Amino acid sequence: MVIRWLSFLMTIMLTAGCAGASVISEPDKVQKLHGNDKTVITFWHTYNDKETRLLVKELIPAFERNHPDIRVKGINLANSNELKYSLIARASSNRGPDVVRMDIAWVPEFSQKGLLESLDGLPGFEPLKLAFHFKAIRVGLYKDQYYALPLNLYTKTAIFNRELLKRAGYSEPPRTMSGILELARKHRFTIGLGGLETWDTLPYIYSLGGSFTDSGFTRATGYLNAPGTVRAVQELTDLYKEKLVYLSAVTLNGDNWEKVRNGKMLVTDDAPWFYSLLKPSEIRPALKQTLPVPFPHLYSPSSIIGGEYLVIMKGSQHPSEAWAFIQWMTGKEAQLIMSRAGLIPANREAFKAMKVSGSSYLYPYVEAMDDGFIRPPVKNWGKIDEVYSYYLHKIFLNQLSVKEGLDLAAAEIDGLLGIPDD
Repeated sequence: MVIRWLSFLMTIMLTAGCAGASVISEPDKVQKLHGNDKTVITFWHTYNDKETRLLVKELIPAFERNHPDIRVKGINLANSNELKYSLIARASSNRGPDVVRMDIAWVPEFSQKGLLESLDGLPGFEPLKLAFHFKAIRVGLYKDQYYALPLNLYTKTAIFNRELLKRAGYSEPPRTMSGILELARKHRFTIGLGGLETWDTLPYIYSLGGSFTDSGFTRATGYLNAPGTVRAVQELTDLYKEKLVYLSAVTLNGDNWEKVRNGKMLVTDDAPWFYSLLKPSEIRPALKQTLPVPFPHLYSPSSIIGGEYLVIMKGSQHPSEAWAFIQWMTGKEAQLIMSRAGLIPANREAFKAMKVSGSSYLYPYVEAMDDGFIRPPVKNWGKIDEVYSYYLHKIFLNQLSVKEGLDLAAAEIDGLLGIPDD
């Protein structure tokens, strides 16, 4: 663990980002070294290679043309717990970067720990906050102050093998999750889950009529252990015992994506990068093999929403310039540019302007956004997810009954939801 941590710190010091950038804790020294009077802001992000190319070649240059006195120094890092802990340590001592593209699940914790600058009162904030869907904007709200703006969103779809559907007599999947499970059982087809965390399992549980917390995210008891949730988890557990649910994170040998493409698995699920990371020449063949569709939503929203947000870290030396960059990145033009890499805009105007044909792999993801749900925007989400997955493992391994395990999980999660803010 020590070696991994030291390796991460060395990566932070040496990583090359945009134009060979590295993390420099005192941006003013960069200005002096280059002999100019431009303000340099540091931007830490977790874009993949395709997205980073758009950032470097189009987004940052366009911003700098419109703001000739500002230079953006981008640092590309892996989305990991090491990154999270480094950000917490740096922001706690006012040494953090100016702007960070942050995972949606981290925003509540950082804002409630006082590690982010409030965006309220900044010029243009009030009209800008109206540009986003209410589900997305509320993630950055804490004690009547906003600390983050949504940058891009994504959701998951159920991805089927077309040949197995055809073999079973279907041109399209059943319209309910129960129907999908029945099809798998009847024909002995497998269903691929990534693991037992909330991101992996809640879309199935919600599609089967289960729930997680109340609408105010204050209580899990009566929801996570409600009869509908117990039935949903029992259905999945029964299929797992029949070896019809495959957990790739548990077995650690196998790729659900390849299994679905090769006709060895009926269905798995994933976000748009399931297709966007392919070469352009590979996307059409992949769509001939697979069929992405939104999760069934007869009972309630069932497509889980993820995404990234932009924040100004506590102690930023250039908050005004950082805010100018955030305004540009969350605007229509920038969001449409990045949508070419498969990222769904958080800005509603850009979302409407994004042209997605019915034959595009993105189409079902765009369709699913309206029926998506966001994981509870609470400070202790990381711990809550750990508790949830811990008890689901106990249930799937037959160490606890479904009702027993969900009762215990709900009680522990109630305690985490009820912990007062710092």
